[in-house]
Amino acid sequence: MKTFEEEKLRDEYTVKEKTNIDEALKLDRKCKLPAYVLAYTLGIFGALLLGIGMCLAMQVIGEGIGLFVGGIILGIIGIIIICINYPLFLKVMKLRKEKYSSAILVLLNKKED
Repeated sequence: MKTFEEEKLRDEYTVKEKTNIDEALKLDRKCKLPAYVLAYTLGIFGALLLGIGMCLAMQVIGEGIGLFVGGIILGIIGIIIICINYPLFLKVMKLRKEKYSSAILVLLNKKED
C-alpha cells in the first residue's frame, strides 16, 4: 500500500501534459498580477505617507510649526492615495480583464485533443 508521501512525491516528479485549463489559468494570473502589484504598492506607500505625516504632526519626529503643517499636508496626501487605491485597482482590473477575456474564453471553449 502506497503512503501519502509516496504518492505526493510521485505526482511531483511525473511529467504532466499541459491542458487548455492550465494555459487559461496562466493567462488569468498574467491578467491580474499588475493590478495586485499596483494596489499593494500604492497601499503601502499611502500608509507610510500617512504614518510619517502623523508622526510629524504629533511632533514625534522634530518640532516646530513648519513640520507640524508639513505633517498635516503629508498625512492628507497619504489619505488621498489610500482612498484612490481601491477604485484605481478596480479600473486596472477591468481593463486587464477586457484585454485578456477573449484569449481566456477561447482556451476554455477549445476542445481537448
